[in-house]
Amino acid sequence: MPLNKRNLLAKVVEMTSNIHSHEFRATAVSFLMVFVLMASYFVLRPVRDAMASDWSDTEVSMLWNLQFFISIAIVSGYGWMISRVSFKNVVPIVYSIFGASFIGFYIFTPLFVEPTIIEKSFYLWVSAFSLIHLSVFWSLMSDTFSKEQGKRLFAVIAAGGSAGAIVGPAIPAFFADRLGLQTLMLISACGLAFVVPLVFYLYKLKQTDLGRAQSEGEGTETSASRLQTNPLGGNWWTGFNKVISNRYLLGIALFILLYVFIGSFVYFEQKNLLADYSRPERAQILGSIDWVVNTLTFVLAFFVTGRIVTKLGMPITLMLLPILLVVGMLALTFAPLIVVVMAIQIARRAGNYAVTRPAREMLFTQVTQEERFKSKPVIDVVVYRGGDAVSGTLFAFLSEGLGLGLAAIALIGAGISSVWARVAFRLGKSYEQNTDIQPSSTLIQSTVQKPTLSKA
Repeated sequence: MPLNKRNLLAKVVEMTSNIHSHEFRATAVSFLMVFVLMASYFVLRPVRDAMASDWSDTEVSMLWNLQFFISIAIVSGYGWMISRVSFKNVVPIVYSIFGASFIGFYIFTPLFVEPTIIEKSFYLWVSAFSLIHLSVFWSLMSDTFSKEQGKRLFAVIAAGGSAGAIVGPAIPAFFADRLGLQTLMLISACGLAFVVPLVFYLYKLKQTDLGRAQSEGEGTETSASRLQTNPLGGNWWTGFNKVISNRYLLGIALFILLYVFIGSFVYFEQKNLLADYSRPERAQILGSIDWVVNTLTFVLAFFVTGRIVTKLGMPITLMLLPILLVVGMLALTFAPLIVVVMAIQIARRAGNYAVTRPAREMLFTQVTQEERFKSKPVIDVVVYRGGDAVSGTLFAFLSEGLGLGLAAIALIGAGISSVWARVAFRLGKSYEQNTDIQPSSTLIQSTVQKPTLSKA
């Protein structure tokens, strides 16, 4: 391409998405990486959720409780690995393990005469994959880009995930009957194999195009280069300890925990509504919903979210989805209809992918590397799955135990969303003031402590 045309393209990209010219290749690679990761996951998500509609609320709740303990084991193993193996190799290893596992499911699932055990194992494993693969990816992003770059670029990069989440569910939505559910596992495995070389290329771009090694200012051997060539050191339980002892990280954990509670309530209602459909029909319906949600998400994330953060600030950005769900849950209380449930699901997921997820990942650009790589998976996986276990048990108790209807449960959900909005505001203020938050019996105290965190 002629030089003048390249310059014109660079100017257009910078005006529409706030990407500076020297950041373009690293952003594009990151965009492509999360595109493939999310497409690979969303190929499997309808398959997983189609299985769940054959099980009772109590069965799914038990699986979610089991998933919590599996998550502790996975994150502990990940913490041990990153303490002993260089991060440059850890990320490709994680994606390679999951890719190989899905090939294993593809090979062995048809061999089982009684498929229930293998199906529930698949459900648990895909649920673990859904969190750990993104946690590892965003740990890599928060270490690759600075805090200032994160405000401008993370929403654009997240749009790559939204694009992948458009393409991924389209495959089961249109081809589930023709391909069969097992073939979808093989497609996902191929996608993960493609991600591995992209990781190594991004490491190179960090040192060349972004120049983070020189800007981080730690002498001739920077923290970035050491992290890529040497293990991080420490103990496998360090991440757990820091989440408990660090108020800022504890605030992020509380934010995610409340999000999980609302998501669980909506998930169970959706599951029950699909019980009358066959598995291929469920996969097609869920895939179609995913496609609609992520088409909307892509537009918002690429063109809107970055400007929301810079114009409105982090407190308002983090509060948008909780406030929206307060309104949605109150509407569901007075109009407990199927169409309202589906509208809340679309709004919740689109708002999370387009706004809340990129914003909360920006929070990790101002923590230490050890907190970023060891504590973040604890929050993203263990806390998340712990929330699943508690909220799943709570929903089963409310619906099957107490016999509460949709309207009553929605009112409880509105209360949880209002608490979530308050936590979001305090967390956003802490981020902008570069200070620590203080949790208490009233969730978050109004006073703000001086920071104990180092900038990325």
